[in-house]
Parts: sequence; C-alpha cells; structure tokens
Amino acid sequence: MTREELFEQLNEVFQDVFDDDSITVDETTTANDIDDWDSLEHINLINAVEQKFGIKFDMGQIVTMKNVGEMANIIASQLQ
Repeated sequence: MTREELFEQLNEVFQDVFDDDSITVDETTTANDIDDWDSLEHINLINAVEQKFGIKFDMGQIVTMKNVGEMANIIASQLQ
C-alpha cells in the first residue's frame, strides 16, 4: 500500500468517526486541527483505524503519536 493510499483510507476513517465529509488529514494533522477530537473520540478513532487496517496499536504507540503522520508510520510498519 502506498502512502497516498494509506492516507486515502485514513481520510475515510476520520470522516466516518467525526461524521464530517470535509475532513482531510495529512502528515501534520493533530487533535487541535479537528474540532470534535477529544479523548473519547480519540479512543473511537484508534478503534476504527485498528479495524480498518486489521492492526492493533500498543499503548506505547498510542500515547506517543503526535500527529497523523506518526499514526501512518505505525500503520505502514505493521502492514509490512
């Protein structure tokens, strides 16, 4: 899967979780960039990403992610 394809799928997940078709994420997107991204929605988002990609984040990965680019890096490493 290319990085572009990965972000296309991440956009779908973010749009679904936050119920907003206008959301487009990139490497630098953080919780500050999306109005409804709070701690509860973060849990829903992590869960949705894990289901979409068939992966499982460990707690260390979840707490160290600073932006969507880092999330994409972890996803890509687990898909290899």
